Amino acid sequence: MASSHIDHHLALLAHLRTILVALGEAEQILDDSHAMYLERYDELVAELPTDPEASLYLGQDLISQIFQRYPQIAHLVPRDLLWFFGGDCLHFMPDEEIEMYQTLEERRFEALENDQAFDWNQEKQLLALPAQSSKH
Repeated sequence: MASSHIDHHLALLAHLRTILVALGEAEQILDDSHAMYLERYDELVAELPTDPEASLYLGQDLISQIFQRYPQIAHLVPRDLLWFFGGDCLHFMPDEEIEMYQTLEERRFEALENDQAFDWNQEKQLLALPAQSSKH
């Protein structure tokens, strides 16, 4: 189950990379460091499946840099990536969103402990529902 959690985030990173590449191709980057940034990004994607813990700091750094280097696409950064990498990335999330992700993570760990299946996206949708809709 842990690998599916990593796979989910790898898919989000792949999607975000296509946006970063398109940004470079649209010549919206003012300096030459974009290629180096993409190289580091690719290192993160390569290392994440084999050493998730060690990859967290690089992930925090690279995702946080998007907000500084590429503010025009900051709104396109998947919120799951901010939570997954944590650290400085959490500064870009409101408290209510952090609380929702904490609850989501608790549910995930509980499912893992009980050898139960856990669908991250489904659980996230359930948590995002307004309180009254769960009463129906």
